[in-house]
Formats: sequence, C-alpha cells, structure tokens
Amino acid sequence: MKARIVVKLFTDWEYTAFPTFPKGTPVKMAAEQDEFFLGWHEAEIEGHATFVPYHFVEEGLLTCDYNPTELRSNVGDMIEINEIHKTWLLATDQHGNQGWVPSLAVVSC
Repeated sequence: MKARIVVKLFTDWEYTAFPTFPKGTPVKMAAEQDEFFLGWHEAEIEGHATFVPYHFVEEGLLTCDYNPTELRSNVGDMIEINEIHKTWLLATDQHGNQGWVPSLAVVSC
C-alpha cells in the first residue's frame, strides 16, 4: 500500500542506523509497554537501546530478524508500506531505503 508522509517527525533519539539482529538474538525488554506506542517496549539488543514490538520477542529472544532503524523522511515523501505492527509501519521509500515510520505520520494514497 502506498502512503505519503504528512507530519514532520521529531524524535528524542539521535538517528541511528541499526544492524539487522537475527532471529534468536537475546532481547532485554522493559516490563511496561511504551505509553505512546502501545504494543512496543523499550529494549536493549546487543548493547543498543531501541524499541521492539512485543510480538517479536518470545522467552527473551527475537522470533524473527529485526532491524529497528527509523526511516528518515520529509513531509510529502511517498512510501510503500510493507508491514503494519500496531502503531508503526515498516516501509520503503522511493530510494529503496527501509525503516519504521509511526502510523500517525502518514495518509494512504
């Protein structure tokens, strides 16, 4: 599904391009889910502070390959939504870059 970025994204996090963590990688998840993005937890993966959808972790291990990199985008950019995980979308931009975008920042086209 195609979508357009409609909200300038601001983040407390410095932009980080993460490696892809393979299925089976240990994850230290916060006990409580994030208060703004339900279904997501603060986590530490191989020393990297990030967030992870709760359903990607079972018994402290990733259940699938996972890259938490957020997609850098600007208002008006077009993206292709690949997957939807609660309040975040895994998307690809027009340059082939893949990453996560909050659903509140897009409208479908």
